[in-house]
Amino acid sequence: MSSNASPVPGTTREWQELDRAHHVHPFNDPKALASKGVRVITRAEGVYVWDSDGNRILDGMAGLWCVNVGYGRRELIDAATRQMETLPYYNTFFQSAVPVQIELARKLSQLTPRGLNHFFYANSGSEANDTVVRLVRHYWKVAGKPDKRTFIGRTLGYHGSTLAAVSLGGMAPMRAMDGIPLPGFEHIEHPHWYTQGGNSTPEDFGREAAGRLETKILELGADKVAAFIGEPVQGAGGIFEPPPGYWAQIQRICRKYDVLLVADEVICGFGRTGQWFGSQTYDIAPDLMPMAKGLSSGYMPISAVAMSDDFFRVINEGGALAHGYTYSGHPVACAVALANIELMQREHIVEHVREDVGPYLRLRLDELARSHPIVGEIRGAGLMAAIQLVKDKPGRVLFTEQDEASVRCRDACIQGGLIMRAVEQSMVLSPPLVITRAEIDELMDKVRAGLDLTAQHFGL
Repeated sequence: MSSNASPVPGTTREWQELDRAHHVHPFNDPKALASKGVRVITRAEGVYVWDSDGNRILDGMAGLWCVNVGYGRRELIDAATRQMETLPYYNTFFQSAVPVQIELARKLSQLTPRGLNHFFYANSGSEANDTVVRLVRHYWKVAGKPDKRTFIGRTLGYHGSTLAAVSLGGMAPMRAMDGIPLPGFEHIEHPHWYTQGGNSTPEDFGREAAGRLETKILELGADKVAAFIGEPVQGAGGIFEPPPGYWAQIQRICRKYDVLLVADEVICGFGRTGQWFGSQTYDIAPDLMPMAKGLSSGYMPISAVAMSDDFFRVINEGGALAHGYTYSGHPVACAVALANIELMQREHIVEHVREDVGPYLRLRLDELARSHPIVGEIRGAGLMAAIQLVKDKPGRVLFTEQDEASVRCRDACIQGGLIMRAVEQSMVLSPPLVITRAEIDELMDKVRAGLDLTAQHFGL
């Protein structure tokens, strides 16, 4: 079909042809995707999406970690409509603000950990983390320590896909694409007891893993290190929850060496771990806290950076902030985010995760780990979980990249009506927070079916 072909497409094949002709996808091999053809998603409701062939699919990834309140929520749609009718856009550059921007900032100050009372708006997690880099370096310049510019992140950390965000992160394939990280970005190994802990207890391993930060700071020089950044639970890298005592030790080290602490809540925020923020789950007191995704449940692009009172007090003395975006605090996005938070409070969705479906999902996953031959480890918190695929459970022997076990399992799951994500040799889950126990049972039946087909392929 040529790009000038007429009729509005209606069949899957027609949509796929147009997609090949014009649409460039993120995080995909363009040639391989063109050969395979995209899956065209046409509608959604609750925890399900439907494709253009009419197949109903349980969305085990909540879109991209973000549709926390589920699809089709009229409250969010109506909030967007009302704001568009009243004031569809105005900027925040001209010493001006829109009421809904101010209301959302006040609401966030009530939900975030103590002392985080100042908010800068952006449009994505990547932009929020770019903002973090600029604000932190500005902070140290105003504080009279301009040489403190280096950030320390973690391997398999994910903080976005702009140049600065990729540099903060520790995803090797992303960094290899264009030869980053940029200067001033260093990394320590992520904490994963199952693959790194050997015979040590999780508590001993937690202290050892956190100690890598102190070693790196001393190697670089504390007078050069600006901040440490980490996700409360590492998400896109494979869902690694912190070992016991890890975050307490990380915070002690940051305070000892006058290093700012950044808790990236882009995935963990807004109920995913069973608290409003992962920092509350793990008793983290960050200086800055970027957030996105669940802020609007993905209904509109919006992100924010929360700043502590002490941090803001310093940059408040530094003159004009030469930073911002055309759509910072977009009124429609703010209105949707505010409606999203109010809906979550009204329906007690965070409590639903913490007290009901989060523990129930973990119970079902633990049952799977005990009984399935290729499940070596279950990890995660709340409604985010990873299933580690192994070819030898007693020896903790993982499948190799060449085995493509996770890709096979992912494809088997989608054929069975479930969206999961393959990350390294793990399967990742992050369903909408409104999922019910009955829907978790359906999800787990489909997970087991996908794992069974994968195990059969390898004769296990």
